[in-house]
This record gives sequence, structure tokens and C-alpha cells, in this order.
Amino acid sequence: MEEMEDKVKAIVAFEGRTIRRFWDEESEKWYFSVVDIIAVLSESDNPAVYWRVLKKRLKDEGSNETVTKCNGFKMTAADGKLRVTDMADTETLFRIIQSIPSPKAEPFKLWLARVGYERVEEASDPELAIARAMQTYLKKGYSQDWVNMRLKSIEIRKILTDQWKKRGVRSTDEFAVLTDDITFVWPGMTTNQYKSHKSLKKENLRDNMTNLELVLNMLAEASTTEISEVRKPETFDQNRQVARQGGKVAAKARREIEIRTGKSIVSKENRLMQLQNMKLLK
Repeated sequence: MEEMEDKVKAIVAFEGRTIRRFWDEESEKWYFSVVDIIAVLSESDNPAVYWRVLKKRLKDEGSNETVTKCNGFKMTAADGKLRVTDMADTETLFRIIQSIPSPKAEPFKLWLARVGYERVEEASDPELAIARAMQTYLKKGYSQDWVNMRLKSIEIRKILTDQWKKRGVRSTDEFAVLTDDITFVWPGMTTNQYKSHKSLKKENLRDNMTNLELVLNMLAEASTTEISEVRKPETFDQNRQVARQGGKVAAKARREIEIRTGKSIVSKENRLMQLQNMKLLK
């Protein structure tokens, strides 16, 4: 599935170094990768070992509570695989940072405070989150038109997942199955098959779609939402039926376009290829 439904994964940067984090909706807190933060502050060649030693020292000093508040979550590692890593909220991180002798500690505390403040701002004014997301995509080289479409696709996806929750869908696996049901119908592939078709591994599928692919995917998801609101499915199987019906709407539109253009809509093109094509056109 493209994203966790209840926890939004993200990667942010501090002085050019990546810090993995996610927002937990239930506790309404940011959680940050402790190892990533130690890598920045300690500049150790092996931050994982540094953290193991620091954990033992904290326990020996009677700060066991700080260590136990670090929870293991699966996050994407440098090799693209999901691995369990210790994550801590801002309060716990401040305690850990105080145990690391580093001149970068104070700027890092300010950085953490700013990240938390931005999330509070975004909660009260969602347009700020949209503006920040737009700037991130533009910096990656996406066109303004594509970014506008991508942000709209995020909105449509959120409306759909909210509808699924209202209809009793709860687990991440169920969201993944319903997403596959939609995807299998309109492009004729599961999500993983679609990613393989585009030579993707852990990359975001929607971030590698062409304009028409994005449009059709939005049509499929928006249609699923509308049908669900009318049919009001009560079981998971009924939700699956509705998801396939939404996919059929986009599948019909896809066939019409392909008949009139003589070209396949489902492209092997990914973001890397798109950037290469843009360079060739210049």
C-alpha cells in the first residue's frame, strides 16, 4: 500500500542529513528515528553501536524510563527495506540529546521544536501542509501542472480512505486489498505488479505515474467513494465489490482513450525516465 493509513511516514532533513519520522494520529505526536539523530549529533561512524552503548549507560544511570519510551517501528532503511528502528517522541529525544556531548545539540533542539510547531500549524490550517508538499515536489523537478494533479490525487485518496473507515475498514491489510481491487481493474495489475511494470521497488507508485495515469487513478478512487456513499457497503466483501466497480469506471475511460489514440495508457515510464526525457528535450 502506498502509505500507512494512520501513521504518515516522512523523511526530513537537518543540515543535509535525513531524519526518518512519522506522525502518530492516535497520540498526535511526531516520532523520530533515534539512530538518525545520533548520527547527526555524534558524527559516529556507527550510530547503531553508539546508541546501544548509550542505552546501557542510561540504564546504569537510572534513566531506564527514557530507554523504554523508545518504541521499535518499521521504517524504510538506506537499502530500501523496512527495518525495525527505535523511534522516540520529542520529549524523550530531548532527554537523549542531553546525554550526547555535541555542539549541535542546541540547534537540533530548535529544529525539533520547529518541526513540531509546523505540524500544529498544518493541523489548524491544512493549506500550509499543501504548500509545503508542493514546494517539496517542485524542488525534486516535477512540473507545476503535475504537482497540482498529484496534490489533488492525495486529497481524493484521503476522502476515499475516510469513506472506507466509515464503512468499517480498519486494518492496513484491508486497505491494501481494496487498493489492489481498484488497481487490478483499471490498469489490469495489482499494485506490486504495476510497480514492477515501472521498474520500481520501494518508490511511491503515484509519484511515478504519468499525467493520464494519475487522472485515471483519481477517477477510479473518486468513483469508488461516490458508489460507496450510495451503496453503503456493510461488509468487507461488499467494500471489495464497490472498489472493483470504481475501478471499472476508470477502465472504461482508459479503453476509450486508447482506442482514439492508439497508445497504451499504462506506461513503463517512471520518474527517473521522465527526468531523462526532460533533459533530452532541452
